[in-house]
Amino acid sequence: METMPRPEVVPEGLDYQLTVPVMALRVDVEARAREIPIHQHQMGQLVIALRGAVSCEVPGALWMVPPQAGVWIPGGTPHSNHGTANALIFYLFVAPGTGALPTKCCTLAISTMLSEMIQHLAGLPPSYEPGSATDRLAHVLLDQLGTMPNEDFSLPMPQDARLRKISRAITLDPSDRRTLQDWAAETGTSERTLTRLCTAQTGLSFGRWRRQLHMIVALRELSGGATVQQVAYGLGYESPSAFITMFKKAFGKPPATYIAERFKVGA
Repeated sequence: METMPRPEVVPEGLDYQLTVPVMALRVDVEARAREIPIHQHQMGQLVIALRGAVSCEVPGALWMVPPQAGVWIPGGTPHSNHGTANALIFYLFVAPGTGALPTKCCTLAISTMLSEMIQHLAGLPPSYEPGSATDRLAHVLLDQLGTMPNEDFSLPMPQDARLRKISRAITLDPSDRRTLQDWAAETGTSERTLTRLCTAQTGLSFGRWRRQLHMIVALRELSGGATVQQVAYGLGYESPSAFITMFKKAFGKPPATYIAERFKVGA
């Protein structure tokens, strides 16, 4: 049987043909955050983070990989991944037509048992014989993955070039507090046009879209080990208490409690 190489990432534009139903890959991100450019492949891909956090962008949406969950990206979907510094990431690649998995991007809750199975598979050779112990593990893993409940940790992303410029700038610098009027002048269009486009393409007002982006970034940074104070000031809040209030409105709990309940540091 052909042995599939175990790359650090699936390089942009390169599509491996799995000779097995499932392959798991462990990636340790070093001191600096890492972003994998937009790419696609025929394999389905589950992204989970046992330490730190990952965000995945697909056409029309930004998905956050929260603690004890994973983002499922169906095969053929263009996507890019951004991992926080010192993150511990696992990719699970699934061959086309294998398993009863969603046909659209979604966030799947990941049980402790399923997480342990993925970690174990990542330590085994990437090719294995049908009917072998690894093959049986792979099929049990797929069965379990298909039963995991969906959770929504996504942010709609606009497609208009002017709004993409704005969303990219705010994503890179979430503390940017320029108003829509400021952005209208920056992009050479009217505030009214930007308001209409934002609502039509994201279903949210500009203010609500930016708040949701802040919550996505907050989850990513808190999961990566940042303090509440660091995240609050990094997002441009005047005080940590103002950030905590906004976080509680979004998730029902203060950030420290939310992260403590959901996140367990991986070995």
